[in-house]
Amino acid sequence: MMVKNVAIAVENLEKSAKFYTDVLGMKEVRRFSPQPGLNIVLFKGEGEAMVELIENENNEKGLFLIGMAVEDMDAEIANLKDKGIELTRGPLGKPGGPRVAFLDGPDGVEIELIENMG
Repeated sequence: MMVKNVAIAVENLEKSAKFYTDVLGMKEVRRFSPQPGLNIVLFKGEGEAMVELIENENNEKGLFLIGMAVEDMDAEIANLKDKGIELTRGPLGKPGGPRVAFLDGPDGVEIELIENMG
C-alpha cells in the first residue's frame, strides 16, 4: 500500500501551519472547517502524499490517521479479515466512485483505506 496522507492533531493550527510552510517548504492547498470547533489544513510537498493538520476544541495532539491507497477495496478487506482485522467503519462511498474504509492501527492511530480509482 502507498501512503496517501497523514493526519496530525495539533494544539495550535496557525503555529503548526507556519512550520510546515516556512520550515519544511510545503504548500498549503486547502483550509476548511467541516463543523464548529474543527479546523483542517492540507499541505503538499513533493510527490503525492499530503499532510493534514487537524485542530479541534479538545486540544488533542499527535498522529491521528494514516491514509493508504489500495487498488481493490474488496480484496483488501478480505485480506484483512484473513489476518483477523475488522473494519471500524466502511466501506463508504458513492456508487461508481472511490470508497474509503477505516480500521484501528496500533497505538490509537486510525488507518484509512482509500480505493484508487485508476
